Amino acid sequence: MEFLPAVVEAECGGGYMIRLKFNDGVEETIDSAQLLEGPVFEPLKDVGYFQRFFLEGRTVTWPNGADIAPETRRRFTCWLSRVRRLDWR
Repeated sequence: MEFLPAVVEAECGGGYMIRLKFNDGVEETIDSAQLLEGPVFEPLKDVGYFQRFFLEGRTVTWPNGADIAPETRRRFTCWLSRVRRLDWR
């Protein structure tokens, strides 16, 4: 069976930043601004509304029903980790 990531903790990091902890122990702060595309995410572009997120099921959700799949967030954290390891010199 394939591992399914789940968000087990989430807290506001200011602005569009969310500090996440996944069920595999990985912790990462993600700037979610670039993930807010499409009509369901329009209300989230208001930072006050964005910060009203909560955990439901295994992901971060907003009052309007918008969510971003934990698999997407986990792939994003893996990508961030790889970018941070690059030596830009």
